Amino acid sequence: MNTMKRFLFLTAIAAVIQFSFFGCASSSKVSQKSEELLPRVERVADFHERYSLERVVVLSRHNIRSPLSGNGSALSKLTPHQWFNWTSAPSELSLRGGVLETVMGQYFRKWLESEKLIPENYIPKNGEMRFYANSMQRTIATAQYFSSGMLPVANVQIEHKYLPSKMDAVFTPQITHIDDAFEKKARNDIENLGGNGGLNALCKTLLPAYAVLEKTLDFDQSAYAQENSFNHFKYDDTEIILKENNEPSMKGSLKTATSASDALVLQYYEEPDVKKAAFGHKLSEHDWELIASIKDVYGDVLFTAPSVAKQCASPLLSVIKEELTVPERKFSFLCGHDSNIGSVLASLDVESYELPCAIEKKTPIGSKVVISVWKDKSGAEFAELTLVYQTVAQLRSMELLTLENPPAVYSLSLTGLSKNGDGLYLLPEVTERCAQAVQ
Repeated sequence: MNTMKRFLFLTAIAAVIQFSFFGCASSSKVSQKSEELLPRVERVADFHERYSLERVVVLSRHNIRSPLSGNGSALSKLTPHQWFNWTSAPSELSLRGGVLETVMGQYFRKWLESEKLIPENYIPKNGEMRFYANSMQRTIATAQYFSSGMLPVANVQIEHKYLPSKMDAVFTPQITHIDDAFEKKARNDIENLGGNGGLNALCKTLLPAYAVLEKTLDFDQSAYAQENSFNHFKYDDTEIILKENNEPSMKGSLKTATSASDALVLQYYEEPDVKKAAFGHKLSEHDWELIASIKDVYGDVLFTAPSVAKQCASPLLSVIKEELTVPERKFSFLCGHDSNIGSVLASLDVESYELPCAIEKKTPIGSKVVISVWKDKSGAEFAELTLVYQTVAQLRSMELLTLENPPAVYSLSLTGLSKNGDGLYLLPEVTERCAQAVQ
């Protein structure tokens, strides 16, 4: 399903979940749809008699941060209202983000102990575990908090190449080689995200979301609107910029709207008063989904077009492939950004999905792509791909996560590969898919 169809699917509020679920966790402070369901993996009765967990590779998005720009920036001009009083400097992990990531680490500890991959109070031997983060404060801090929750007595050292904050090339979703042929194909792939109508048609599907965003911001009263004689975000002014050794970028309404969408979503997670989070407006959960869809489409446009995704994800996919095959490794934690998850999953040709119990439908804050490797009695190895994330209710209420109250665990599928009856892929097929994407 292309991005335009996916967005129309969202605006019609028709969620099709190809999975077995139980009810979403709810909070008195969070509006949850009663019909939404929390995804989990269902195991057959004798699964653990036939398989043992051998190792796990996690690609994580950082947890809740402050917006990328602070007071006095262009962001502050997009609304006459005062933004949330963030607990961290611009772009850095917030206090809530640290708590939530520790909670997620504690859940992983209980899960890995239950699978007998690690004992209680485990202290890994050299080479058994790896915690590697991009050299940004929010990613290093996320990895540190996660490791503290998962291995509370191990004093884990987080591997990162630079002092904060500088991008590590492994985690930088950039164009590494560009020529006329590549640029033509890349732009064609981006246009194809919008179907026959191209990029403008895709952006046009955002008009309902723009309307909700403008109303929530009281955008017509903002300094930006007054200074630019600009009252509405447009669908036909997006310009894609592709440069060698740079991340894909854009100009136009979608970029400007995304900065506000991103900040509002983060404010919704942080601010206990739902109405205050919306600057005094009463928004439905669907309204919040529409606001978040703007940044989702922005990420899709820049990082998931096939030819672009493969260049952006290649360094990180090389690391993931290696981590899947290191004999002594039990657990690998790679911490980056939503652009990393988006480009990696696009490069692996993961089937289209829409996450329940989330307003960010593709790569929610703090979400994790988990590749778990299982061995059967014959010694054959299999891989399972899931996306693990905290629901909106869990994010806003900072719920403790346990095996009895888990985060959402959504099963991912690879186009063109077949799972066995237990929902597992042959590991060599998955590592070969990684290798093909890198090539």
